[in-house]
Amino acid sequence: MRANRRPPQFIQESLRLISYCPVCDTSYNPMEARVIEDRGDQHLMHIRCKKCAHSILALVLTSGMGVSSMGLLTDLAFEDVLKFRDAAPLTLDDVIGFHEHLEAQERAPKERT
Repeated sequence: MRANRRPPQFIQESLRLISYCPVCDTSYNPMEARVIEDRGDQHLMHIRCKKCAHSILALVLTSGMGVSSMGLLTDLAFEDVLKFRDAAPLTLDDVIGFHEHLEAQERAPKERT
């Protein structure tokens, strides 16, 4: 028995809503959309444009009323999304610590002269 090579119906329907790359206007191939996570009627997908290599993270919601989606332009590869998806959220202390680190680097060359 041959495996069905067609993408799930929700991918076909959702890509009608997010069907073109927002950067170069190239049409997406539904077979290239990769599902990151499914939670009932919510589907998180990663789509990469073959022409310009920009990516979109798309949240697709399906219901009896139809399909809706929201896309976010990103430079993350599919593997990056998987890696950061389960990472701990940044805290205020993380942001302050990073800011202090940048300030220290900025001062360092001035102190050497």
